Amino acid sequence: MIETKNLTKTFDQNTVLEGLEFKVEKGEIFCFLGANGAGKTTTINLLLGFLKPTNGEALINGLSVKDNIEATRAAVAYIPEQVSLYPEFTGMENLEFFVKLAGKTNDPDYLASCLEDAGLASEFHHFYSSTYSKGMRQKVGIAIAIAKKAKVLLLDEPLSGLDPKAANEFCQLLKKLKKDGVAILMATHDLFRAKEIGDRLGIMRDGELLETLITEDVSLAEIETIYLSHMQHNQEA
Repeated sequence: MIETKNLTKTFDQNTVLEGLEFKVEKGEIFCFLGANGAGKTTTINLLLGFLKPTNGEALINGLSVKDNIEATRAAVAYIPEQVSLYPEFTGMENLEFFVKLAGKTNDPDYLASCLEDAGLASEFHHFYSSTYSKGMRQKVGIAIAIAKKAKVLLLDEPLSGLDPKAANEFCQLLKKLKKDGVAILMATHDLFRAKEIGDRLGIMRDGELLETLITEDVSLAEIETIYLSHMQHNQEA
């Protein structure tokens, strides 16, 4: 489970996140929507323990991140906009490395099954990752989450730059992880995909969570209208 309580972050007296409070339960996908600078990435970095909060708390599975870095990171998998793999390693070798880094050891057959479950066809397992498309690198990222048995998945603009087929495949993988009980927080600009896979949507602006929508209660057109109204208000301000 993911939770923030009055989460606030200030850089040089500039408040980039103010009093953020939300929860993501097991088996739920929560999508953050907002322009660049809204605070989405800062929130993810606080949940990963890359930043320390100025005030408030970021929690993973009920544990304060700042006080339990190792335990909370062990439960989390993170997929950024560009998944960084070692180009001189194959997909399988990258998976082996990152799983060992997380303190997990698994046999090759299991790791191969993780890659296949993540949608990477077996003929590509032993290709150098330098030859992979962005979509293939994202699949290795999902395989790492599966192999780690991560209970929490944090994603920062993972759909950016993916073609429609690759984006659809990636979203299907997220739905599968959701069914397995993973709590998923995804920052995205893609309203269509957010509506398609998200259980709830949070609209952020200037470090504040302005509104939370239940996706089944609103149409895509309504989401767009609400989102644009918040962004328009920002421009007028």
